[in-house]
Amino acid sequence: MMDTRKPNRLKEYDYSENGAYFITICTKNRKPNLSKIEPVGAGVLDRPFVKLLPYGVVAERYMNQLNNFYTHLSVDKYVIMPNHIHILLRIIDSGRSRTPAPTNRNSSVAQFVSTFKRFCNKEYGNNIFQRSYYDHVIRGERDYRDVWDYIETNPLRWQEDEYHCEK
Repeated sequence: MMDTRKPNRLKEYDYSENGAYFITICTKNRKPNLSKIEPVGAGVLDRPFVKLLPYGVVAERYMNQLNNFYTHLSVDKYVIMPNHIHILLRIIDSGRSRTPAPTNRNSSVAQFVSTFKRFCNKEYGNNIFQRSYYDHVIRGERDYRDVWDYIETNPLRWQEDEYHCEK
C-alpha cells in the first residue's frame, strides 16, 4: 500500500500567473552524492565553498541546459548542496495558456523538476532523487530577496542545515 502524499499546491493560488518559486530537490535517503562543502582557510573573510562531485557536475550541466531550453522559465539562482538542490525558479509568461489549478503534468514547475530529474537520472544510470520535491511560492520582492540570500549563504550554514546528515 502506498502512502498518501501531501498535496504540495498552495490553496487559492492562481498558478496561471507569472511568479517565482523556491524549490528544493533532495536525494534519496539524503545521500550526500552531489557535492562536498569545503572549508577555505582560517581567515575571517574565508568562506566555505561547494565542490561538485560527478553527480553534481551532471546536475549543474542539466540545470544550465534546461534554463536555456525553457523560454518561459528562468533559473535565477541555485546551489547544489551535498544531498539537495535549492532553486529559485521564475515563470515568465510564454503566451501559452495554463489552467488556474494545474495538475502535476501541466504545471511548469513540475515539468521543469521532472525533466531535470529524468535527464540527470538517465545519465547517472539510476534514480538518485526523492520522488517529490518541496516548493514555496514567492510572495513579493522581500520574499524573493530572502530566498536569494538563503541560497547564496546555504554553504556557510551547512553544519546547521536541516538536510545535513553525518555519514
